[in-house]
Amino acid sequence: MNFLFATWEGGGSVTPALTVARKLAARGHRVRVMSDLCNRTEAEAAGAAFIPWTRAPSRPDRSRDTDNLRDWEPADPREGLMRVVESIMLGPSLAYAQDLVEELEREPADLVVSNEMLFGVAAACEALGQKLALLEVNISLFPLRGVPPMGPGLLPAETGEDRALHAAVAAGLIQMLDSRLAALNAARAALGLAPLATVLDQHKAVSKRLLATAAAFDFAPQALPEGVRYVGPQLDDPTWAEPFVSPFEPDDARPLVLVGFSTTFQNHVAVLQRVADALGALPVRGLVTLGDIVLPDELTAPDNVRLVHPAPHNAVMDEAALVVTHGGHGTVIRALAHRRPMLVIPHGRDQHDNAIRVTARGAGLSLAADASAETIAEALRRLLSEPAFAARAAELGARVAEEAAHSPVAEELEALAAPAPKLRNLCLA
Repeated sequence: MNFLFATWEGGGSVTPALTVARKLAARGHRVRVMSDLCNRTEAEAAGAAFIPWTRAPSRPDRSRDTDNLRDWEPADPREGLMRVVESIMLGPSLAYAQDLVEELEREPADLVVSNEMLFGVAAACEALGQKLALLEVNISLFPLRGVPPMGPGLLPAETGEDRALHAAVAAGLIQMLDSRLAALNAARAALGLAPLATVLDQHKAVSKRLLATAAAFDFAPQALPEGVRYVGPQLDDPTWAEPFVSPFEPDDARPLVLVGFSTTFQNHVAVLQRVADALGALPVRGLVTLGDIVLPDELTAPDNVRLVHPAPHNAVMDEAALVVTHGGHGTVIRALAHRRPMLVIPHGRDQHDNAIRVTARGAGLSLAADASAETIAEALRRLLSEPAFAARAAELGARVAEEAAHSPVAEELEALAAPAPKLRNLCLA
């Protein structure tokens, strides 16, 4: 079969999509990936042909200098999300649509598999009558009945007051999307499609929404809407992560603490410094991964802390006692799959929501981004000394790992790509 993936340089959202692409390529399918130019090497390493966006935004590298979102700058997180809406989700809808149409005219696909944020891709597929699946590699960005809406880190609703708050947060997100409905409708008009009343009506053209997270991790409802399914987390390491060679002596028995923050810049240098200072006050080995977006000379490392460029988290987590993270979905899910407790220090995006899913299960602690080094050190002491955190992380992590190991994502996509069975002609007397 022929699969065309459409995604964008969204940091941690890229590797899970390419994990799925790799799985399909390994099953003998033709796989293409359309994404930002900087994703070429890892897409090709997954066994896919690569096509860069030309009209749509296409970053040449992952440095902070080429980040056109800069969603860390606004003090109001809603303004940060609005930058994503404007720059990726809806503002360039026509550009994404035109690029996709051009590629499908060059080479048809049995199924387009798109990142859920690219509404222009969905509109193009609707115009062409092209089958489309959304691969959502985090908790759902869009409101789902029975699941707390993304944003402030809410627990499941138990009271009428809770439900009213959830409804208000969900309505605010929809209002934010609809504030750029004109851009999507302009793209639809150029494609010969009728205008929509609301942005989320574009999902009516989607065959299936696949949530690439663990139902055990999410606050999953008893029943999902039709056409939505959990398919488990996709946990390959990025191909640009170098093989792990421990910088510590082999006989160093101090517990290893992995610090893994975002693969995109979130103005987190100061937080990393406070984490490093906290580690310096503890009898541990600290390994801080910089992700090629923070430079080593921007931090001062205590004697027991090492600063490294990208490292394969799967290998490091095998040795780590606990993980300190900003709360990105990929790092959190991977830490749980390795049964590691966490200290989560959210900066925005979906990170407060991931943090609450960890702390509500007792698998870790969460602190504000402005927490002092002393407060961070105390949280780390608790995580290392109180066995309940490791026990809860192991319990939740075993369920997460089970869903990852038995992900039906390839079978789901193959079923969607398969041609509809032809009906026999019946001659009735």
